[in-house]
Amino acid sequence: MANIKSAKKRILVNAKRAERNKAIRSKVKTMIKKVETAIAANDKELAKANLSLAISEIEKACSKGVIHRNTASRKVSRLTKKVNSLA
Repeated sequence: MANIKSAKKRILVNAKRAERNKAIRSKVKTMIKKVETAIAANDKELAKANLSLAISEIEKACSKGVIHRNTASRKVSRLTKKVNSLA
């Protein structure tokens, strides 16, 4: 355990931020899964609706610094390509 006051604070702050980042990452994964299940069910309308929500969550995570902008861009691109490939 840290003895210095600033080090104690860093431990608390890091724990709080890690919790926040974990929640955001989890939400992004959930939204991606929703899009992919709609694609698997071959439901284009639901997939498009979930895609817009997923893109929104991915962009939020990117703007908060939870995921890198290139990672966000790649996820959006791949999801969009999958939804567009539906008949």
